[in-house]
Amino acid sequence: MSGGTTTVLSESARCAAVLSVVVAAWLVVAQDQRRRGARVLFVDGVVESPLRARWERIRAEARQRLRRRREWLCLPVALAVAVLGKSVLPVLAGTVAVPLMGRWLRRRALTQERERRAAGVVSLCGAVVGELRAGREPGQALLVAVRGTEVMGAAEAGVSAAARFGGDVSAALGQAAREPGLDGLAGMAACWRVAVDGGAGLAAGLDRLEGALRAERRRREELRAQLAGAWSTVAVLALLPVLGLGLGAALGADPLRVLLHTPAGLVCLVVGGALEAAGLCWAGRIVRAGEAA
Repeated sequence: MSGGTTTVLSESARCAAVLSVVVAAWLVVAQDQRRRGARVLFVDGVVESPLRARWERIRAEARQRLRRRREWLCLPVALAVAVLGKSVLPVLAGTVAVPLMGRWLRRRALTQERERRAAGVVSLCGAVVGELRAGREPGQALLVAVRGTEVMGAAEAGVSAAARFGGDVSAALGQAAREPGLDGLAGMAACWRVAVDGGAGLAAGLDRLEGALRAERRRREELRAQLAGAWSTVAVLALLPVLGLGLGAALGADPLRVLLHTPAGLVCLVVGGALEAAGLCWAGRIVRAGEAA
């Protein structure tokens, strides 16, 4: 039994060493790519060759595609677990995890884009106020601010056209406010409408709107900081089963063989996976409810 345990431990050690080397090499390559990406085309007064610039562009596009398809990293991890456990079940689980991970990553990217746009609306209000106080007309001030912030996306063309040709700017801003993250443009449209119809000062209204949006953003950031501890607890609880498997393998219990090759282990694996998923969904729902409140 000691010989089998020694063999399992040695195989685990070799696999861990290989994974460590792969991760270290990936980190070194990623750091080198970021360092090269930060360079300009003129180094020591010499222009880089077109071939080198094309190669850098190809590598940048490849990195961008890999960043967009990060969910496919579940398959190599599942394959490594399948090799260690000598079973095809981890590969099937990794195949199922790919669309789930992709959905989660897309939702996270949409949330980050929404936050970026919301911050851009605050900057847009400040930029318009600055241009108005510098003596520009409202339409010109909005055009300059929109080109400087670039947060509207597809709605920028309609707002710019309305501001340039004397159209209904408030209606264009209200239309743009329907896109995710651009809710603050509804307040900007109301300020514009009041300034046009009632003759009120547009700069003063946008200044107050900017202060309100900044205060709201500050409250969201404070709430997110308070909930960071809860998210950390959820992540730690999610990693506890993996830690238990590693501890069992270190003690020579061979948990992968028990879980993947015995009926009792398969039952425990299915029930434990279902309970793990239910617990994560429940904890995530509680934390998201706190964020929404």
